[in-house]
Amino acid sequence: MELRQLRYFVTVADEANFTRAAARLHLAQPGLSAQIKQLERELGQPLLDRSSRSVTLTPVGAAVLPIARAALEQVERITHTVDEFTGLLRGHVRVGMISGAAGEEIDLARVLADFHRDHPQIGISLTEDDSETMYAALRRGDLDIGLLSISDDLDADVHSETVYDSPIVAAVATGAEGFGDRITLAELCTHPLVCLPRGTGLRGLLETSCAAAGLTPEVAFEAAAPAFLIRLAAHDLGVAVIPRIPPEEAARLGIRTLEIDPEMRGRLVLAWSAERPTSPAAKVLLGQLRIALASWKRPSQANTARRPRSRTA
Repeated sequence: MELRQLRYFVTVADEANFTRAAARLHLAQPGLSAQIKQLERELGQPLLDRSSRSVTLTPVGAAVLPIARAALEQVERITHTVDEFTGLLRGHVRVGMISGAAGEEIDLARVLADFHRDHPQIGISLTEDDSETMYAALRRGDLDIGLLSISDDLDADVHSETVYDSPIVAAVATGAEGFGDRITLAELCTHPLVCLPRGTGLRGLLETSCAAAGLTPEVAFEAAAPAFLIRLAAHDLGVAVIPRIPPEEAARLGIRTLEIDPEMRGRLVLAWSAERPTSPAAKVLLGQLRIALASWKRPSQANTARRPRSRTA
């Protein structure tokens, strides 16, 4: 039995599909299938049921899976311990970020460039995606660090540190008529809305709040970047739902903002796994990101990492 065979088995079990597992492992599907069959022959029992389109675990496979996970994590922990003891930094750090998060205030490119200059032997990858996808990747171990937009607490298996906490407001064109300084959630739902796509914390917050009030929002335009939402609102194409911005900035962008009753708050957090061992390289980059992002926090925001309770979209 080889460690790589255990890793292949765990990946197939996670994906419930050989094709997706092979793509995730960067292997040819026939080779992956052959390795799993070899593992099953050595154990003398089938681990996977291949009788349907979706691969499922046999009773033996279900019993073996948590042991295989634990074995792989212990091996990874041994490697990390040796690296920390010797002061060696190597490997690859995988970072995920919600679309539109990196701007003038959050200069993620500079942090990554500084890290690369100090540790050129370490590979870095950066992907942009929605918060739900990145949260799942963190839990699977496909990401080391994520910059996520959330509206509620994450599960206990993911640590997080708040970077930004802001009320959510409605934005309308400067010359738009029929609006005061505030708008109720019910009134907001009578207008075509401009919002981030599903899978983002802000969209999840809007839909959850509306569902709790028995309301259905009409999202007319979706865009991944808050800046583009603002431009759409400035052209009077709908009411944008965005994090609060200063009045002078809103005026410069051709919009004005309305407070929403009841208040909704969105958060941008730096997140990492609390269950899986963090490599020395990822620990160093995480520390640099925490220092850099702390300078953007508002004075009232906490500076400590915490173990959250429940996940949000």
